[in-house]
Formats: sequence, C-alpha cells, structure tokens
Amino acid sequence: MPLKITTLAERPEFASSLWDMDHTWQEFVLNDPLADLFYPLATTMYADWVLVADDSSEPGRLVARGCMVPYRSDGGELPDDGWDGVLRSAWLARARGLRANAVSALEVTVRRDLQGKGLSSVMLAAMRDLAARLGYAELVAPVRPSRKHLEPHTPMTEYAHRTRSDGLPHDAWLRVHVRAGGKIVKVAPRSMVVAGTLAEWRTWTGLPFDRSGAVEVPGALSPVHCDAEQDHAVYVEPNVWVTHPLV
Repeated sequence: MPLKITTLAERPEFASSLWDMDHTWQEFVLNDPLADLFYPLATTMYADWVLVADDSSEPGRLVARGCMVPYRSDGGELPDDGWDGVLRSAWLARARGLRANAVSALEVTVRRDLQGKGLSSVMLAAMRDLAARLGYAELVAPVRPSRKHLEPHTPMTEYAHRTRSDGLPHDAWLRVHVRAGGKIVKVAPRSMVVAGTLAEWRTWTGLPFDRSGAVEVPGALSPVHCDAEQDHAVYVEPNVWVTHPLV
C-alpha cells in the first residue's frame, strides 16, 4: 500500500477528522483523565508530533495515525507511571517554560479494516524518523502489548519477557518494536489509571459491576478492581517501556 505519511502540521486538513477513524480502542481506555493533557491539544499545540497517513488510492481518507509527545526527563530511570507520566511531564514542562529533552510515543492507531497488514511497523518507523529529524537521540514508548488482554491475570513482568523459539518477543506488538531496533527495558506497573463510578463502568463496558472484587473486562490488560459498597472501580494498566536508539 503506497502511503503518504506527514505530520498533522503539514496537512492540517486532517485535523477535523483525526479522531473519526474506525478503530479498536475500548471505551474505558479512552477515559484515562490524563489523556486530556494531550488529545484536546493534539491538533494545535502538538500538530508537529502527530503523524497522519493516507493511501494514494484514497487520498484524504486516514489510514493510520501516530502520536508522540515531547516531555521533560530528569535523566533517571523511566517512570513507573509510563503513559500517564510522560503526559504529565510534557504538560508541566510546557506550563513552566522548560525545554523538552525527551520524546515518547503515545499511540499508533491503524484503521480497523486495514489491521494485520503491517502498517503499524511502517508508522513506528516514521515516528522513529521524525524523532531523529527533530534532533532526539532516543524515542521511548510505554507499549501496550497487543495480546496481553487475553491473559489479564498473568503478571506483566512475566508476559513482557516471554519469547518465541527465535528469541523475539511472544507478543506481536512488542515484536514489532524489537524488530525495529527497540529494547525492552522494564515494566511500567501503573502506566494508565482509569477510575469511575459503577454506573460509568457499566456504560463503558456493558458489564453489571454489581459485586466487589476483580472484574475481567474485555480488552483490559489486568482485572478492574470493583468496590460495590463504595460505588467505584479502578483500572490500573501496566505497560512495557521500550527504548529506541536513533543514532
């Protein structure tokens, strides 16, 4: 598929339809409150960090998008709060007028009908290229493994380091990152945190959420902790930190 991949800043006509692309993200994931520090601003403040792709046979219709964010790193170990952490750091750096000295991938989303055709690896390569052109020596990514939701009770530390006979990661999305030159560094045990009332969780998932305890939610990488007496449930998602050297 001949793709044209550019930044959103270069093709602002995609701004109005950026979030309309048919996707497979679960509703509860979209309710991480830290996402509000990036997504409402993605088409304005962060347009240089959003990649858009379309097919020459269907120009103007999005095939995929990739989002990154520049953030302020203290130079130490990658944070345990992963995805949420880089969003918070990016926001604080901007608010305080500090120069971003690191860049993190946030997501690669491929249109539902085109998944499984290798487009995610193409978008990841484009993200690496963009970060390198902008002068960064490394791209980091709090990766959400694509098949972990099938094993919600398996610890991420075990899952992330599971390999095939050829030594590559068992998980397909982690495998794409490693094949691209990435290195699995550590688990981010609380990369995303989504809390809501039981009514909100029922709306997001269609599940009853009427008993206290661990609830398996389709698409969730770990069980959701439900407290029926206190009328809330909390999902804490672990991700996997991968680093991509660019020089």
